[in-house]
Amino acid sequence: MRTATFVGGLIGLALLVALAVHADLAAMVHTLRAAGAGLLLLPPWRLLFFLLYALGWRTLLSGSPHRAGTAYLLWATAVREAGDRLLPLPSVGGSLIGIRVLRWRGVSGALAAASIITEILLTLIASWLFTGIGLYLLFAGQALPWSTARVALLFAVAVSIPLITFLTLRSGSVFSRLERRLRPWLAGFAGDAAVRLDQELGVMLRRTGRLLFAQNLQLIALLSGSLEVWLALRLFGHAATLTDALILESLTQAARTVAFMVPASIGVQEAVLVVLGHSLGIGPELALAVSMAKRLREVICGVPALLSWQYLEGRRARTTLSASGG
Repeated sequence: MRTATFVGGLIGLALLVALAVHADLAAMVHTLRAAGAGLLLLPPWRLLFFLLYALGWRTLLSGSPHRAGTAYLLWATAVREAGDRLLPLPSVGGSLIGIRVLRWRGVSGALAAASIITEILLTLIASWLFTGIGLYLLFAGQALPWSTARVALLFAVAVSIPLITFLTLRSGSVFSRLERRLRPWLAGFAGDAAVRLDQELGVMLRRTGRLLFAQNLQLIALLSGSLEVWLALRLFGHAATLTDALILESLTQAARTVAFMVPASIGVQEAVLVVLGHSLGIGPELALAVSMAKRLREVICGVPALLSWQYLEGRRARTTLSASGG
């Protein structure tokens, strides 16, 4: 995993450098300066995204005894995204942080892991639905060389992956079987942990109403990200439409999902925005400025979240040390 992340990071960094070499960086900086303090409107808008995800997460956890309320899950959602966006980890690092902070509020390890796995599956499905909307709008307004049939086939294959995974996990024995196969190499591993995880997943994935509610909230959250791109383009003086913003956001998120091994999708996000921007009449400098605005928002939202998480980690470590008499 670390090797793949390192290689992915190098590829993304090389891609980013190549884009910077061929772009007019002075023009990009001028564009960012022209927007000025207006860019500070982006972080507050992101709170809607976090809130929608937190409400969906709480829906998945409802019915189980714990002390993780909406406010706590809102904070945990911000920490999870900050872990994915800012730490040198693949885009699953935030999920591991999410499991840890859930356990602080009395959520069992199996239930925490089941809720994260379920949420990832729902996010994948919602992301591909969002991508489908973006592709439809792109092909409806552009005469592109790719055939619609080929793209539709590719989209269908992509959507089938999380659906098949969903049905497989719903059977309730995936991790138990995996644990039995790996048992010779996992000395001391608690086999009942895999059984409990399978049980929690089986129950959670059969709550159709809650799953649909959480997924609809996720789709709305993804759609709200389009307004962030639209606002950034408007602040930069480009008369962008909501359709343009939705195309840019949906396909950029799809690329980030595919390139999950690239830390923070460095270079990937910028390359997709430049390529799509060209087809929508948006110059490379403006596309890169949009990417920088999004990354600025990630820093403003993510750094406080990560600092608060590390503060709580330190406080818990001190409490544990004091309790042990150290």
